[in-house]
Amino acid sequence: MSDREPQPVERQLPTDEARDLLSLVREIARREIAPKAAEEEDAGRFPRETFTLLSEAGLLGLPYPAEHGGGEQPYEVYLQVVEELAAARLTVGLGVSVHTLASYALATYGAKQQQVEHLPAMLGGGLLGAYCLSEPSSGSDAASLRTKAVRDGDEWVIDGTKAWITHGGVADFYTVMARTGEQGPRGITAFLVPGDAPGLSAAAPERKMGLKGSPTAQVHLDGVRVGDDRRIGEEGQGFAIALSALDSGRLGIAACAIGLAQAALDEAVAYAAQRRQFGRPIADFQGLRFMLADMATQIEAGRALYLAAARLRDAGLPFAKQAAMAKLHCTDTAMKVTTDAVQILGGYGYTADFPAERYMREAKVLQIVEGTNQIQRMVIARHVAGPEGR
Repeated sequence: MSDREPQPVERQLPTDEARDLLSLVREIARREIAPKAAEEEDAGRFPRETFTLLSEAGLLGLPYPAEHGGGEQPYEVYLQVVEELAAARLTVGLGVSVHTLASYALATYGAKQQQVEHLPAMLGGGLLGAYCLSEPSSGSDAASLRTKAVRDGDEWVIDGTKAWITHGGVADFYTVMARTGEQGPRGITAFLVPGDAPGLSAAAPERKMGLKGSPTAQVHLDGVRVGDDRRIGEEGQGFAIALSALDSGRLGIAACAIGLAQAALDEAVAYAAQRRQFGRPIADFQGLRFMLADMATQIEAGRALYLAAARLRDAGLPFAKQAAMAKLHCTDTAMKVTTDAVQILGGYGYTADFPAERYMREAKVLQIVEGTNQIQRMVIARHVAGPEGR
């Protein structure tokens, strides 16, 4: 790894409080997260103590109301926090984004009593969440999910298997989408399931190309009982809740992607300034300089795109199209930038002695999670050209 310190990203933040918040995040990232990232990712170690620290610092509930333990920050600010964390270690940035996604249903659609009872611990009490929509046979076609919840008096009995669950097996609570009625999207309901519920278990984590420190696993629900007081929203409203959550979650993935891309660019710039060939730094060669310029431009464009979508969200305006665009562009940018960073480092970029190869492996998953980039193109096209088959 190069020893040159990267320059902090120049940010336009709306308040002094937000500037202080970003300074705190950068210090935590510099002191507590980045130094251990390579070693812990290589070992596949999940940094639970880091999430405890982030919770204690008030960073796990930033976009949610203060009355329930949240930070009451606009998405414009929250996403830039996620970006900074992802630049230090994607496992951490992605984990914060997933926890925020898992908290969304209760924070947005939950009854007042539910929010009072559960949100303080979820947002600032050290708990960590997971979001359970996908299944082994329903990924992009999420409305065909098969996990069932059957009412039994004042309780629901949930049976099924969820797949590709970030924090599967380590989460303290799971936001679970289950079928309570007819086939299709209108028969799905959302539930808040405790991580220690009898009948809930997780399979061994998937063996992944990257993000080895972030556990991804199937979650099995075998006769899991929850009270009706853990049903979120109305019966049959679950799929609408899930899609609404994903609109916001995609912005978190976009921010993660830009953080990862920024880390790769910083590494490439530092290496190019130090590496000498033909008597001068390789950063002096025009071909390489143009690569760095393109990388920087795409990162700035991606950052501007996700922030524009966030500002629409903060203003209460529709932002689903822009969220899909941001997720698509930013994750494609992360893949291109990290690949170019490996190329700039040459042979060293292909070794684990430098982080560029890890960044490239990690970037790939961002084009897949929370809706593949092919799905994002379908979403965008519907907004631009109308629904298919009219």
